[in-house]
Amino acid sequence: MANTVCFIIWMVFVTDSVWTRTVRQVYEVHDPEVWIEQDFDCPRECFCPPSFPTALYCENRGLKEIPAIPSRIWYLYLENNLIETIPEKPFENATQLRWINLNKNKITNYGIEKGALSQLKKLLFLFLEDNELEEVPSPLPRSLEQLQLARNKVSRIPQGTFSNLENLTLLDLQHNKLLDNAFQRDTFKGLKNLMQLNMAKNALRNMPPRLPANTMQLFLDNNSIEGIPENYFNVIPKVAFLRLNHNKLSDAGLPASGFDVSSILDLQLSHNQLTKVPRISAHLQHLHLDHNKIKNVNVSVICPTPTILPADQDFFSSGPHLSYLRLDGNEINLPIPMDLMTCFKLLQTVII
Repeated sequence: MANTVCFIIWMVFVTDSVWTRTVRQVYEVHDPEVWIEQDFDCPRECFCPPSFPTALYCENRGLKEIPAIPSRIWYLYLENNLIETIPEKPFENATQLRWINLNKNKITNYGIEKGALSQLKKLLFLFLEDNELEEVPSPLPRSLEQLQLARNKVSRIPQGTFSNLENLTLLDLQHNKLLDNAFQRDTFKGLKNLMQLNMAKNALRNMPPRLPANTMQLFLDNNSIEGIPENYFNVIPKVAFLRLNHNKLSDAGLPASGFDVSSILDLQLSHNQLTKVPRISAHLQHLHLDHNKIKNVNVSVICPTPTILPADQDFFSSGPHLSYLRLDGNEINLPIPMDLMTCFKLLQTVII
């Protein structure tokens, strides 16, 4: 039970870390008297709450152009409008911007003036979801920590796009039109601090090459991935959360060592074409294998029990950590082998 609680706490920390690290920077407290001395101008198309002088709310107003942004603004909300372009001029005084939300507009790559975004030297969060982008925009400011590009038409990542984004921790490219040929060996070069990469719901048939070494969360659900190269995980030794649901993985497409990767804590392989339970690490805690073609569970193969335990450790502390196993939607005949519980002594939930 203690291990489960620790895992939940650790998982919450990891999944939120890309937010909390920057939120502390963004939401700094300022002396209200400082703002009284400054010009409190507000574009007539928008709303400027007196209690939150660094925010500008322009969402849901049918805007076709970005208004001039006052110099005091840190947080800019422009989502759900009809904006097609991002020119430099509206931002020429907006040197303090940390957060821009341009989700649900009609922005194209041709509509983004070169330098319009890169001039924002303090920008941390950029939201461009649900637009008309066909490639990852570039250049972007070096300060950027989160880039959200879900639900566009992105099929290209120009060479060098990420080369100066060493502060980026989260990159969301889910639900686009990425094919395998969108990636070169150096596509992700420069993303030294990337922790979360989401490329779910694209058209990939292979695992993306040469991912950043600090990647901890990799989401590749709903692609057409057929296999994983040998030693693929050697270049991402910190990956802890791996999602490959709804792909075309088969037993033959897995590495010889399966997913025996000590860093992986949560592994999701639902809705694939596996007929066997793959090898796993003793550190794995959650395993999703539902809706495959698995017919039996060979515990002698999948049990990662060490042959010799250290003298100062018992089985519970050094044995397999698996606590959640999902196997429903397969072809497994009940009952499951009792050896399964003997091997995975911390197993609390089994769904068949």
